[in-house]
Amino acid sequence: MAHPYYDLPSLTVLTALEVFEASARHLSLELAASELNVTSGEVTRLIKVIEDELGVPLFVRPGTGVVLTSAGKDLYTELASIFSKASDVVTTIKRGDRCRMS
Repeated sequence: MAHPYYDLPSLTVLTALEVFEASARHLSLELAASELNVTSGEVTRLIKVIEDELGVPLFVRPGTGVVLTSAGKDLYTELASIFSKASDVVTTIKRGDRCRMS
């Protein structure tokens, strides 16, 4: 079910994007699981959710660790930028410095 304003996927897929970002940043499903306080199995399941939603693999698993595919690199680059900007806005709001956001 898409959200009407931004054509975003379901909440499960949005959660999966957070899991994907952490996995891509660390290039490790285990480190992402540890950071997010979930199991490695849950990370794997959520990565599969987003890969199924997109219809393409985001990681290659060559034995140990993971490597981003081209699509995975593209998605990670955008998510890292979006999450960084959102973090900046949240920090600004918490400081009460709202006039700088206008």
